[in-house]
Amino acid sequence: MKYAKRTQVPVSRSRSEIEQTVQRYGADQFGSAFDNSGGRAMVQFRLASWLVRFILPLPHEDAQDQRQRWRALALVIKAKLEAVESGIATVEEEFLPHIVTPEGRTFAEWAVPQLREMKKSGQLPASILSIEDKR
Repeated sequence: MKYAKRTQVPVSRSRSEIEQTVQRYGADQFGSAFDNSGGRAMVQFRLASWLVRFILPLPHEDAQDQRQRWRALALVIKAKLEAVESGIATVEEEFLPHIVTPEGRTFAEWAVPQLREMKKSGQLPASILSIEDKR
């Protein structure tokens, strides 16, 4: 079941909520953009000196689908920020895939293709039981 499957919250309100949330948790920069022809949107903010970027796929022109995705993004960002605020994780641990590298790509855009190649070639553990306990 999708979160906020039947939401009527407008996209503009979700985007505004994300902006207010990241500011409340200490972000000192915020920006968002739409690429309707590319079927995606972007939210970017600076938190603890890290530039963080989320790309939100919007493959359907269906307004309900887009509202649901924006609500889900707002929830994900808020949960990550609360985990940092509560001491469960660090900014780096929660936002690592979304941190922007000096080349302008996110860490995930850089790392995921390499991880997929390692997995394909059998260089990654196939099971959590294959990792030795080094304690």
